[in-house]
Amino acid sequence: MSAIVLPFRRTSNDAAPADVEDDTTAVPRPARTAAGVHVDGWGRDDAFVDRISAVARLRWDVAVGGAERLPARAGALVVVNARLFSLAPVFSALALGEHTGRPVRFVGRPDTAPVGALMRRLGGLLEHPDEVANALAAKEIVVMGTGRELHPQRVGRVDHRLIAAAVQERVRVHPAAALSSPMSRSARVEVGTEVNTGRSRRGPLAELELADAVRRRILQLMEELSGWRSAPLLDWLPQTGMGGD
Repeated sequence: MSAIVLPFRRTSNDAAPADVEDDTTAVPRPARTAAGVHVDGWGRDDAFVDRISAVARLRWDVAVGGAERLPARAGALVVVNARLFSLAPVFSALALGEHTGRPVRFVGRPDTAPVGALMRRLGGLLEHPDEVANALAAKEIVVMGTGRELHPQRVGRVDHRLIAAAVQERVRVHPAAALSSPMSRSARVEVGTEVNTGRSRRGPLAELELADAVRRRILQLMEELSGWRSAPLLDWLPQTGMGGD
């Protein structure tokens, strides 16, 4: 009986970073169908995202800074601050998607119906290192939130397991601040410069150090954007103003 050889993705410490845009090992995105409908391998539905984005614009007027720092075609992990009960990773992903012209995914969809199915159509990924790593390997931009904080000027911990997925796939890690104006529907997503992923050093300590460095850089971004505040509690509600303690 002849053996069946299955293709696999080879990784090594000497491999080129995945942000080399001619990397042929990444999984290609499915093409659009004749009807113009595109649902990719993670269940993201372009038409559904467009409809939700139009509704989101009624709630948020989001200015984006630093989007040019993200790769044009390669994968990247963006880490954004998140407050308790806020949707900062979701509106950040929508805003970055509009400004980059690329599908941008976010981490944190539940694995239960019906909310999980809806979030999946919007580009949501499970909060699991393997799923995040697969998306990054396929040259996707992924937004993850920090641990949620009640105080608007604090940043929660950064899950080092998800940072490890970026280190494993050798992609860029960018800090980002999701901020809002206290008296209006204005919001801002500011993407910072890449934080060194420690490609010359591997292991849990490197991932923990990188997670801590990303958290510190998010705090710096928030301080630099004085006059704005971290996205508020229940930030999806049509209330007057987005900020406040």
